[in-house]
Amino acid sequence: MKFPVKDRLAMVRGLTLLALAYLLSVPGAYAQAPGEVGNAPQTEQAMAWLERLGPALNMTSYQGVFVYARGDQVHSMRIAHRFRDGRVEERLVMQDGGSGEIVRRGMNVVCVLPDQGRIRLDEVIPSGPFAEAFTSQLMPFGQWYLPELVGEDRVAGYDVVTVALTPKDEHRYSHRLWLEKSTGLLVKSHVRDVDGAVLEHFQFTSLEITDDIPDAEFEIQTRGREITRSLDIEAARQSPVGRMSGWTLNWQPEGFVPAAVPRSGKGKAVAFSDGLAAFSVFVEPVTGLKMPTGASRIGATTVYMRELSVADRPFLIAVVGEIPPGTARKVADAVSIDDEMARGWSARDH
Repeated sequence: MKFPVKDRLAMVRGLTLLALAYLLSVPGAYAQAPGEVGNAPQTEQAMAWLERLGPALNMTSYQGVFVYARGDQVHSMRIAHRFRDGRVEERLVMQDGGSGEIVRRGMNVVCVLPDQGRIRLDEVIPSGPFAEAFTSQLMPFGQWYLPELVGEDRVAGYDVVTVALTPKDEHRYSHRLWLEKSTGLLVKSHVRDVDGAVLEHFQFTSLEITDDIPDAEFEIQTRGREITRSLDIEAARQSPVGRMSGWTLNWQPEGFVPAAVPRSGKGKAVAFSDGLAAFSVFVEPVTGLKMPTGASRIGATTVYMRELSVADRPFLIAVVGEIPPGTARKVADAVSIDDEMARGWSARDH
């Protein structure tokens, strides 16, 4: 089942667990406990907390309900997440706006959307709980953001610390993270623009951190045939250069590097990340109805589209991700397509 670029983005972003949270995963092992940092500067204390975040997202067992808001869209989902015998198990169930669920057992994932059919996860942008392809390759985002420990709070009944991440240039948004003290689990987050306005907001409204979650919580309960995908991490680590053959990205914001290769129907696509934010570049031949060009934004997610004619063949360039509209436009304008590739696509279409 195929969907236009913009629809694929909306479907995944509207349904996945902690869509921002898993892109925040920090590679590496546990750091020393923040309580042991002593009189270290605020930045060092903040980094100590951030180094716990990545492992906590996978290795902490919990269940609860969270809300995810971007723009005027608000979604609520129920989640059960368990780490047992070295394997992640997870089930997410939509609580509003239609039915659907996502279930993961280790490296096997099934997505069920009964209201809109089923979509294969390898046809969408990697995000949410399925982003190991990103997190295994990311550069340390501390080079591009200034982390700071800014206070303490309570969220969903748990004591938390608050970490602010301020970008060092205009090509990124700022972030604020609330981490549960005993585990480092992300329980709330904001994505903010340069004026401090909240563009996206994730927060648990109820939460229980516990290893005592029954097996029944991880069983698929939606009727229908299962479509399962295995998350091939080794394949995801392979260079995405092959997906860029025939086209070139002549500029991207400093620090954003190729991180994964989302599939893109007839076209080619590569995702880029700086370790915190991510965007994907899609290059596809124009077929059928034309897509509207220009920029649109939902929350912190920008979609910028432009058409490019090469060898008398129209192509759609789409940049989708958590970057400001001006940055997305600059990236899209930096895409060039080789004449040979354009002629090759034309030949395949005839």
